[in-house]
Amino acid sequence: MASFSQPEATNVAAASDSENARQQQEVHHHFEDDAFSFSPISITLQKLPHLSEYLQDLQPAAPNPLDRNPFFHPSGGFYVTPSDVILRQIVYDLSETCPSPSHHLAYHRAGPRNHIFFYPCTTRAAIVTCGGLCPGMNTVIRELVVGLWDLYGVRQIYGIKAGYRGFYSTDPVELSPKLVQDWHKRGGTVLETSRGGFDLKRIVDAIEHRGFNQVYIIGGDGTMRGAVKIFEEIYRRKLKVGIVGIPKTVDNDVGIIDRSFGFQTAVEMAQEAIHAAHVEAESAVNGIGLVKLMGRSTGHIVLHATLSSRDVDCCLIPEIDFYLEGKRGLFEFLERKLKENGHAVLVVAEGAGQDLIPRSDSQKEERDESGNLVFLDVGAWLKSELKKWWDRDHPHELFTVKYIDPTYMIRAVPANATDNLYCTLLAHSAIHGVMAGYTGFVSGPINGNYAYIPLTDVAQARNEVDVKDHKWAWVRSVTNQPDFVKS
Repeated sequence: MASFSQPEATNVAAASDSENARQQQEVHHHFEDDAFSFSPISITLQKLPHLSEYLQDLQPAAPNPLDRNPFFHPSGGFYVTPSDVILRQIVYDLSETCPSPSHHLAYHRAGPRNHIFFYPCTTRAAIVTCGGLCPGMNTVIRELVVGLWDLYGVRQIYGIKAGYRGFYSTDPVELSPKLVQDWHKRGGTVLETSRGGFDLKRIVDAIEHRGFNQVYIIGGDGTMRGAVKIFEEIYRRKLKVGIVGIPKTVDNDVGIIDRSFGFQTAVEMAQEAIHAAHVEAESAVNGIGLVKLMGRSTGHIVLHATLSSRDVDCCLIPEIDFYLEGKRGLFEFLERKLKENGHAVLVVAEGAGQDLIPRSDSQKEERDESGNLVFLDVGAWLKSELKKWWDRDHPHELFTVKYIDPTYMIRAVPANATDNLYCTLLAHSAIHGVMAGYTGFVSGPINGNYAYIPLTDVAQARNEVDVKDHKWAWVRSVTNQPDFVKS
């Protein structure tokens, strides 16, 4: 019932005319019984880069060594084939008022293939971590090392220290399962990390000089954009080097995939800060507990922490503009909450309200090492504005604001059980893909199933909070906060 298309493939008819007629009859006769049938659909399979595209004589190196692994016993259906795909969209409206799209995007399913394109004895793998800290980074490193070693018999595995600059500024560190055995129990990254330091020529020169033929890059959206450039330069030089990205962002702002690793741990740890703020606010006269959480451009941590906690009275995210004074403003809302309950808890994402904070000319131009605008502390600014407002409108009444910023505490903790399992699946999916000859891709779950997604797609996609869907409506129903739309 489906036809597949991709640049190197042609469309295949999916159903005969008689089958189409039969399906239309079923819809007509059984609509009242909630029985639905579909017309033929066309599935566009997103092209996934492969080393054989620019290495014309490249042939599979050997059957997959998992055939001989005593723990797997591969049988029919164990190995993934090129026709195994994951649909990007799985929810459709069957009514005629909202027709489904004629083309459906799909990605290659992740997993082991029956042949590999690298001899394990000559494979030299490099692993690098870039950008800020995130729970689970050490777990991903550990599982990449253990997976390469135990699943495929790779013995030459190296860690690149201090981010991208480590390729050309330091010697790589040899890694083994014994060395990384307990890394998953530690926060941060044992390999160390940094921002910036991206020098494309020096990085690729170092990869070529040291003989690395697999590079695993762990980092956020900026790191993934750098990985795209490395892949393109590797392609231009026609090197037999597989490049794979494992997206890391505690903010959960990477697009296409269901979630990024470390996010669930971050939400869980945010609960502790919110609970502390609630205790502080509840224990004071007219007390406000103010918590600032991560989220430069998206408010996923704040949103999920609010829904999980139920102690939050108002959450502010970058996707929603807010204002302080006037009807339906933040001050009016908090004053009502203080009158009703005697306390309030306010949670704000670091990227919210940045346009409201006064900046000097130099602050407007200030950038970090990754090229991002340096944000001002919205939590400290809100605390100051709240005190000014109360002193002005209620000069003889007690008032307390307790400000908690758990950012570095949350970033630095080890991954929880759910994220540890997730990191393992991400790492093993990445290994299977590179060993099969794929390159320039990211491994990650789409609708609960692991897929291979082109690096270029992930580097360009964003995962922002949809303030028009039911989840944000749920937040507002829990907090009863205003929509901050001026009438």
